Amino acid sequence: MKLSTLTIQQKITTLLLVYFVIAFVAIASTLYVSRRLEGGGAAINDAGSERMRSYQIGFLLAQHIDHPSDALTTEIDQLIQQFEQTLTLLEKGDSSRPLLLPKDTDIRLALAKIQQTWYQQNKPTVTAILNETNQQKASLLLKEYHGELRKFVAGIDKLVMMVENSQAKSTRLLRTFQNGLVGLAFIGTILLLSLFTKMVITPVRRLKEGLDIMGQGDFSIRLPVTSHDELGDLADGFNHMVKQLQELYATLEDRIRTKTHILELKSRELAALYDTAAFVNTAPATNVLCDVVLHKMVELFDAPAGMVRLVDPKGSTIPIIAGLGLSEEFINKENQLQCDECLCGKTISNDHAISCNTVPLKDGGLLSKQLCKDEGFHGVVSVPVKARKKVIGVFNLFFHQPRVLPRSEVKLLETVCQHLGSAIENQLFVDREKELAISEERNLLAQELHDSIAQSLAFLNIQVQLLQDALRKGEASRIDSTLSQIKEGIQESYDDVRELLVHFRTRIEHGDIDVAIRSALEKFEGQTEIKTHYEFEGNSLSFQPEIILQALHILHECLSNIRKHSKASHVDVQLYHGSECQLIIHDDGIGFDSNKDAGETHVGLRIMKERTHRINGKLTINSSPEDGTTIYLTLPLATSILVKEPSAA
Repeated sequence: MKLSTLTIQQKITTLLLVYFVIAFVAIASTLYVSRRLEGGGAAINDAGSERMRSYQIGFLLAQHIDHPSDALTTEIDQLIQQFEQTLTLLEKGDSSRPLLLPKDTDIRLALAKIQQTWYQQNKPTVTAILNETNQQKASLLLKEYHGELRKFVAGIDKLVMMVENSQAKSTRLLRTFQNGLVGLAFIGTILLLSLFTKMVITPVRRLKEGLDIMGQGDFSIRLPVTSHDELGDLADGFNHMVKQLQELYATLEDRIRTKTHILELKSRELAALYDTAAFVNTAPATNVLCDVVLHKMVELFDAPAGMVRLVDPKGSTIPIIAGLGLSEEFINKENQLQCDECLCGKTISNDHAISCNTVPLKDGGLLSKQLCKDEGFHGVVSVPVKARKKVIGVFNLFFHQPRVLPRSEVKLLETVCQHLGSAIENQLFVDREKELAISEERNLLAQELHDSIAQSLAFLNIQVQLLQDALRKGEASRIDSTLSQIKEGIQESYDDVRELLVHFRTRIEHGDIDVAIRSALEKFEGQTEIKTHYEFEGNSLSFQPEIILQALHILHECLSNIRKHSKASHVDVQLYHGSECQLIIHDDGIGFDSNKDAGETHVGLRIMKERTHRINGKLTINSSPEDGTTIYLTLPLATSILVKEPSAA
């Protein structure tokens, strides 16, 4: 593999690895030679000590002959033992010290000769001297030993000289390795600097110079690609980038002009979408809404004509709700289009937008009716109007020239039509909610008329019949009694009418229920002369108008029942806002048995329960004969409520 084909990481790793191997071998060789020198020095010391022990043994033998003693014998034995141990160490070596005799053949032969001389000549002579009891013979043996000793010590000196010569060679070798390490460090550093300069620094410098030139606006600069590593790829990428920038710079004005035009179109589309979205939430009626959205889209897409269709309630036809730029004949013919006919019918059934031309296809088919071509339209866009993923109509744009809108513009129309469908559906919901509210209020009005005035009128009707009977019979006492009851019934009906007028004229001018309750109690006290007391505990709070309205209706119903039935002289009302919000109404009237008289047959109580149910509240009634009545109304604290349908009476 060529070095130029390697990556920078591979090159650097290879160079450092080679340098490491060379340095490791050199350092290991130096350590090995140093250890040999250390071991040789120890061998020289031990060999020198063998000479001293040899002379010491001779000296002690002379003393032993003159003055024999066990102590001298023991000392001589110890010297002999140390002498032999040292010979063994010189032969085998000692790695712990270290002690290492050079591995030279002559040195090994010299050591072997010393060992042989000792064990075969000197040691037997020493032993014979120690064992000889005759002093004269021992002296002769000692004299013989002294002659052998001089030769033996000369052999040891020769061994020491040979080891010293070997140490001198090792020292010279160590010096050579050390000089080599210095040279390796110097040459390696220069070599690495040169290689790094060639492989990294020079390409990076070229790249920086190229960037400086490019920064001055000169896009003709190109870098030489001298390798296939990362820096070579970087240089190649730089050349490609400069080439692209040169091409982009050459066409920059055209691109800016094109992008500006695209941004203007997008800005117009967003403005139209924003205006449409803002308008659909405030349109007064469906036809006005469709007409305004149609005008905006026709203007935005520069279309000569357009129309909006909505599926009729039966789901069979799609009549035109709004049209622009269309002849009366075209509208009359298209107004009764069926849901499965033509391009608009396909849009409803296929549930997706279509933008196409009306020219014949290769297979002879047409994507639009012949009527569109007769009207002079050769391009048509048909977009479904959806509400909750259900198609409720079709939005069309027509063009005199063949034109197929791009997907982005079709997507814009789909978004507009989605807003249009949601707005149409919201208006339908609002209309239905208004109708439902009117119907509920009428039902409530009819119910309260039935439960109050209708019953009073029925009672008066019966009293009139009794009066007629009394008149025929001439019973004066019955006539006066019946007239008195009729008068009382008329007065009660009058009071009911006034109460109903106040009840249905109740308006919420603000969200403060505390102020509304005070106002209701003031009116009640002024009409009935029954004393009232009101107390509010807790933090100030506000509710939705629906909750306040229903709470006031319940309060009015309680006050009406108190006026009619309780014979009370005082009413206490308390509004408490703590962990829950409660409206407590207590009177000191005659009361009733709440276990028997508070069932569904009691009209007023049933109305209060229905109103409480509508605001998700809770109504509790506590009453007993001659002990008054207390009503607890617990109001919901949520900021939003779900208004429920009133239960059947």
